[in-house]
Amino acid sequence: MTTPDDPTAGAPAPGGPTASRVWPLAWPTMLSMALNSSVGLADFLIVGQLGAAELAAAGVAHQLHFMLFGVMAAVTTGTVALVARACGASEEREADRVLRLSCALGAGVGALTLLVLPFADAVIGLFGVEPEVAGPAARYLRILFAFNVPFAIGLVVASGLRGAGDVRTPLWIGAIVNVANVFLNFGLVFGRFGMPELGLDGSALGTGIALTLGTVILFLLWWRDALVLPRHGWLDGFDRERARRILRIGVPTAIEQTTWQLGLILFLRVIAGYGTEAISAYLIGVRILSFSFVPGIGFATAASTLVGQYLGAGRPEEAARFGWRSNRGAMIVMGAVGLTIIGFARPLAGMFGAAGDETVDLTVTFIYILGAVQPLMAVEFALGGALRGAGDTRFPLVAILTGLFVFRLGSAFTLQALYQPTIVHIWLCLISDYAVKALMLTWRFGSGRWQTTRV
Repeated sequence: MTTPDDPTAGAPAPGGPTASRVWPLAWPTMLSMALNSSVGLADFLIVGQLGAAELAAAGVAHQLHFMLFGVMAAVTTGTVALVARACGASEEREADRVLRLSCALGAGVGALTLLVLPFADAVIGLFGVEPEVAGPAARYLRILFAFNVPFAIGLVVASGLRGAGDVRTPLWIGAIVNVANVFLNFGLVFGRFGMPELGLDGSALGTGIALTLGTVILFLLWWRDALVLPRHGWLDGFDRERARRILRIGVPTAIEQTTWQLGLILFLRVIAGYGTEAISAYLIGVRILSFSFVPGIGFATAASTLVGQYLGAGRPEEAARFGWRSNRGAMIVMGAVGLTIIGFARPLAGMFGAAGDETVDLTVTFIYILGAVQPLMAVEFALGGALRGAGDTRFPLVAILTGLFVFRLGSAFTLQALYQPTIVHIWLCLISDYAVKALMLTWRFGSGRWQTTRV
């Protein structure tokens, strides 16, 4: 039994199999992300019925929208780390203060991203896509970005709940959002269920409305004190020092994630030079293999939460043990899922037959390549999450920049400078990227330096 003065009060109890601590935090996130992947694939299948150009347009716009995740990491990463530390030290009121301040910061970041709207056409033009793709992509981007403020707030609240160890609430709310997303996308794209037929624009509108619905539900629960972190007062805790702590942890990750997204955009720009079919195949392949990413995200959430909580409780050895266990679990599960997807690559790619035979064939090839590196990607997810949960966000940034820019993009640009590579040669550059990141993150976590990170 613990007392209020016991520093381990509220921390995970010692003893018992390590897996029994990891899985309860990992599986709800896995299920949530599996639902997200299913919906993402369903959206692509819906849009794919409109043709390869529309499919590429939606994919390019979503790639830019993913930048919001990178920018928002300035807030969400610090939120997870500080909420986890506060809960590990049984400081519930501090955890609530962090979450409320983070919501305000998130709303501000979301509002700043709206400045992109007047320049949507110019931004899409940077991809070098064909005109039949550029126009629809710019419209899609404008519609989706209009919902950035509520989406950003929802990301923050969900991150705070995960930091507190509540991974089930984001799960069931995500399920509602996903069902609404598919329903609205199908209805607004094809004019079903009494909705107007908006084509590709309807897909963007349906996604934005569904994401806003999730944030509304979270706020209603918070207002009624139905969340694991009770509401103590809306303005309590709004001070500069707390904001500085949140951003000090999160800004390096935001730089990492934003730079990573920029690198992916550059890589997509290279792929776009091979035509609409190549870019469509790449985007479809990533969507299909996102089911393999699901376990990695789940184990990353578990590692981040448990490492943060055990460090907050003053037990760094336990934090290290859970980090390694999360990494092993991620490698095994992601590897198995990746192999399964490789085995069914042809029928999975065939679901997008409306995009053309060339797109399907290229999709199969890309699935083979990306599926083979899933164990390496698992290390990036799990150990990267563990380091971020400890507040060590700078080293993952170095690893990301090295792998993506020096090895993936560096290899692609070198190949193009030396001779005329095929799109398959460009895709093979992915292997060096993930191998280098896995080695760097394994070394860093094994060094134990993250155990003394000050937050």
